[in-house]
Amino acid sequence: MASAILRVRGLVMDFGGVRAVDNCSLNVDEGSITGLIGPNGAGKTTLFNLVAGFHKPTAGRVTFRDERIDGLPSYLIFRKGIVRTFQIPRELKRMSVLENLMLVPSDQIGESMWRAVAARWLVKRQERAIEAQAREVLEFTGLSEVADLPAEGLSGGQKKLLELARTLMAKPRMVLLDEPGAGVNPTLLRRLVDGIRRAREELGITFLIIEHDMGLVMRLCDHVIVMSEGSVLTQGAPAAVQQDDRVVRAYLGD
Repeated sequence: MASAILRVRGLVMDFGGVRAVDNCSLNVDEGSITGLIGPNGAGKTTLFNLVAGFHKPTAGRVTFRDERIDGLPSYLIFRKGIVRTFQIPRELKRMSVLENLMLVPSDQIGESMWRAVAARWLVKRQERAIEAQAREVLEFTGLSEVADLPAEGLSGGQKKLLELARTLMAKPRMVLLDEPGAGVNPTLLRRLVDGIRRAREELGITFLIIEHDMGLVMRLCDHVIVMSEGSVLTQGAPAAVQQDDRVVRAYLGD
């Protein structure tokens, strides 16, 4: 039986008088592709922001790999191995696709002005290693042919692949994907799905995915968690969740 890599317990997030997340508890198993679904306003993106350190919760706790992380700043959570993407890609538009990837690894020698001047050979050696890693990731995600193009010129689907590629450059343990299928044509969506599956199978990465495309959820996810009004409504295998009357009511009303 898989162990939980992420545990959320009694999580609450208030924005003034509005409670966006209400006593939410869930587990995400290590090595799984877990879907997080629910109607608009259910609290899914707020939950992502709490896990990734963009918000500090009003109450509750988040544990990642048996270490409590709620309230930590996002850069420390990133260093612990959690990376998130956004529904709208945030590429560095005027940089090439390759350069977008090469910026991701942290603690690069060239970030220090003194070391960049005093140890130029070390900087160049590290840059060559990072470039090699970036080209491997581009090959893995099927973006090699656009490596030298400005990122702003990519299609919407290619930008989603670029988001996935940038997360892989960080060598994460877990990736939070926010609507990876939104606006992606069927051909590129198949490549994106293949990339997520390969990242799980070959790199051991765990995925938690917000997605409104139920067809994609059915094809891709091992387990589905349904949120409604800030808390977990139900969860289980995709087919069982899809047929649950409570899920239908949450989306469509009584």
